[in-house]
Amino acid sequence: MASSIHVMELPRKVVVGVNILESVGEICRRMSFPKKILAVTGPKTYEVAGGKVIDSLRDSGFEVEKEVVGEVSENLITKLEKKVLDFGFSVVFGVGGGRIIDLAKYVSAKTKTLFVSVPTSASHDGISSPYASLKSFGSPISVRAQAPSAIIADVQVITDSPFRLTASGCGDIIAKFTATRDWLLAHNLKNEYYGDYAANLALMSAKLVAKNVGLIREDSVEGVRIVVEALISCGVAMSIAGSSRPCSGSEHLFSHALDMIAPNRALHGERCGIGTIMMAYLHRLNWRKIKGVLKKIGAPTTAEELNVASDQIVEALTIAHKIRPERYTILGEKGLTREAAKKLAKVTGVI
Repeated sequence: MASSIHVMELPRKVVVGVNILESVGEICRRMSFPKKILAVTGPKTYEVAGGKVIDSLRDSGFEVEKEVVGEVSENLITKLEKKVLDFGFSVVFGVGGGRIIDLAKYVSAKTKTLFVSVPTSASHDGISSPYASLKSFGSPISVRAQAPSAIIADVQVITDSPFRLTASGCGDIIAKFTATRDWLLAHNLKNEYYGDYAANLALMSAKLVAKNVGLIREDSVEGVRIVVEALISCGVAMSIAGSSRPCSGSEHLFSHALDMIAPNRALHGERCGIGTIMMAYLHRLNWRKIKGVLKKIGAPTTAEELNVASDQIVEALTIAHKIRPERYTILGEKGLTREAAKKLAKVTGVI
């Protein structure tokens, strides 16, 4: 039966270390990657990482062409897909933050080429997941792309990025406390497939971040490594599950809804963190502890810190269940009334 087939797509190699960008070429040579590579990066990330990656690849005998991109658009995606196919590139590198990683990941999937993720920040779990978030498609949710063939994360580069990005990554990791609960709820009430191993892998990442708040807040290499490895584990959990279920639940639906109502006010992980506080309350988890962890890290825990109005938080809570109606969560099929949403946001101190 087709329904009994479960496909897992996992990275072949994960390399995490300090000052390792000069070794990218050697890593790829040992993996016997094809010679023709397209390296996608941004103007700032080219300066801090992209140039080093390209030099290392060329020194190891690879033919590399760089594509320094600005805003992501459908036209840009089409242009890159055409370039990969016309010039016969076999590997697409994404060197940058979440936007660049998702762009390169999506283009590689569409053109059936290998993808290598070289993150320069740790703002969300897209650095390792098989999903890409592309707002240019007019949809707030992620689309299926492919898992990276390799992830090469230079912790020093990520430590040197703004700490706000790392704190946002922590919000995305902490979200696994409620995402896994939503997944189990859907299994119990809707008979949806539930993978205990994938769920526990995602949950372990959240517990690891909560346990190491002090180290992470120091913005030390050791603390950032914990965040990076936790984000990679979350991506692997999604690959094992065959969906984003272990990492994305009602808190993500809230985040997407809020971004639609008040776009570009906050980072994805920041919104997810606040969503987790409120959804933890609904799940009867220790929402105060989750809020305390986010506070200690330095992530937002209130509407004001997200730079959004109280009414926008309430509105996002009332429409969150409509974002992915096929995905059952604690919000149910009818969602929250405005009164219930307002009470939830007030009780948890979000507004």
